[in-house]
Amino acid sequence: MTEQNYQAPDLNLVGAEHVRRYQETNGEVGYDWNGVHALLLTTTGRRSGEPRTNALIFARDGADYLVVASLGGAPKDPLWYGNLVANPEARIQVRDQHLSVTARTATDEERPRLWKIVSTEWPNYNVYQERTDRKIPVVVLSTS
Repeated sequence: MTEQNYQAPDLNLVGAEHVRRYQETNGEVGYDWNGVHALLLTTTGRRSGEPRTNALIFARDGADYLVVASLGGAPKDPLWYGNLVANPEARIQVRDQHLSVTARTATDEERPRLWKIVSTEWPNYNVYQERTDRKIPVVVLSTS
């Protein structure tokens, strides 16, 4: 896998605007994003204690939701991942459904199987992994 395999997404709906539109429309805008599905993950800020919401691509593994702490292959983990490590209790919104979840990072043993699931959903994850020396975490979100 090389950068030539990278498929640039349409970035017309990202960040806070993605979150706002998703919330306003119960996912009618924002759930389908660049040929994949997105959920909203709300964590508790590890320093502020305030809720922090991010729109993330997800895949499923049975009843669990899988998200990837890729940050596009940046050298550091995204802030939301640090929030989950500090406090694994979170909320997700999938379309109009709001769920409480408990997060955990996939173990080294299960990560290859889960990575295959998420990278099949969004092949750019393979490119992101090549961009960084860190092992990009796969996060398992289990409903409470």
